Amino acid sequence: MVAELLDRAVAAQYASWFRALADPSRVQIVEYLARAGRPMSVGEIVTAVGLAQSTVSQHLKILADVRFVLVDQVGTARHYRINNACISCFPSAADVVMARPAPAPIGGC
Repeated sequence: MVAELLDRAVAAQYASWFRALADPSRVQIVEYLARAGRPMSVGEIVTAVGLAQSTVSQHLKILADVRFVLVDQVGTARHYRINNACISCFPSAADVVMARPAPAPIGGC
């Protein structure tokens, strides 16, 4: 007998995370912010990834929509930082999709 399907709402959440990382530039941005370990301006991220400011801003919006990155307002500027709580949930998504036991969900995702 096959086990029950993953809850539809949970599957939709995981799918949104996978979609957000379906672009190599977004994967690089997430990895860069995670390594930096501090909030960064769009300009700093643009310099690091070598893309146009508008492109980086669009990627950051997608990543912020799924909470991989958080936005801090600093005066009139926005600084982006990795959401460690959400990033730590992501391996759980891959584990569940691959029918492996997943750790308990962490808040903030």
